[in-house]
Amino acid sequence: MGLKADTWIREQALQEGMISPFCEDQVGKGVVSYGLSSYGYDIRVSNEFKIFTNLNSTVVDPKHFDDANVVDFEGDVCIVPPNSFALARTVEYFKIPRDVLAICLGKSTYARCGIIVNVTPFEPEFEGHITIEISNTTPLPAKIYANEGIAQVLFLQGDEDCETSYKDKKGKYHGQEGITLPRILK
Repeated sequence: MGLKADTWIREQALQEGMISPFCEDQVGKGVVSYGLSSYGYDIRVSNEFKIFTNLNSTVVDPKHFDDANVVDFEGDVCIVPPNSFALARTVEYFKIPRDVLAICLGKSTYARCGIIVNVTPFEPEFEGHITIEISNTTPLPAKIYANEGIAQVLFLQGDEDCETSYKDKKGKYHGQEGITLPRILK
């Protein structure tokens, strides 16, 4: 199993549609960087957010998630309240190859401000937008900039195809578009 370089990522994105839209250069002047890097791809956060709220005093339950726990927001800058949490989605749509596992890691620019993005795997043959989980660990409000970098994706290619892919399992988040709230298969 090996970590894939920029040449492989570019080829998969342009010829196989692995990342769409795809930015061949790393854009970084005046923005939180995004685009192709040496051994990864820096993804952008869209302008759609779901910000957690305690206005309705409900319990957060991953098996029975209540939509009243979040407030929808759309804009160029999202303010995540102190010690709070927001969900967002990537600008990019992914189609992961069958012999690849991708791992999403938060960018250090945000981490240095106490803003943490959950480490998330993209399983073989996952397809869809990525729902991004953003935690503001500080006692201050935090800004998230839409259409700029939020995390980096690393691509690990296996020595052989997996026996059962995410698509084969009919994974609960397969084909997701937009921000997807927690689901449990029933």
